[in-house]
Amino acid sequence: MAFEPTDVRNGLRVLSRNDPILAGVMRTVGPFRLKPDPGGYEILVRSILSQQISVAAARTIRGRLQALLPSGKLTAKNIDALADSQMQSVGISRQKQAYLRHLTSCTLDGTINFRRIAKESDENAIAELIQVKGIGRWTAQMFLMFSLGRIDVFAPDDLGLRNAIRTLYELPGKPSRAELEQHAEKWRPFRTIASWYLWRSLEQKTAANEYPV
Repeated sequence: MAFEPTDVRNGLRVLSRNDPILAGVMRTVGPFRLKPDPGGYEILVRSILSQQISVAAARTIRGRLQALLPSGKLTAKNIDALADSQMQSVGISRQKQAYLRHLTSCTLDGTINFRRIAKESDENAIAELIQVKGIGRWTAQMFLMFSLGRIDVFAPDDLGLRNAIRTLYELPGKPSRAELEQHAEKWRPFRTIASWYLWRSLEQKTAANEYPV
């Protein structure tokens, strides 16, 4: 599901008008380039692999994992066919292996249905996704942004967003979750667009369509 061009245009206009600081970031960064990836299962696999390690390390492990799979495709059936020893051989920890097994099982038995999730409200989609071991609220919120293309999502627990807001708005000390949520109210109903520009303001080396971790 892609972002509606009309929504994006409206969002850029509203954000520029309501927040001069963010408007400056938007001018520097340029056009909004986020294009959601509809591969639901694959997005969550990538998210699990990325937990608590660098982007470069996660990419290496993902590449090795894909080398074990038919056509390199990260599908539930392909992952389900792997032995535990094969997962471990490419650098997947036992904990992440358990997370992948649970995600795969939930996908194959229909507990997690990505077509159904795509039609649900943000909060209902999050509630369904966090049934999976290793998928917390932050990961579910990233899924809403980067896979479902939901335009008004804000993740106050994201370290990158915390750092960007603290730096750009010169906040004293470390802002609390409640303070960050309150700060983000001015960006409704386009908080995803605002978040993307905040991540870009950190000059991260990740590509525009990747999770900002």
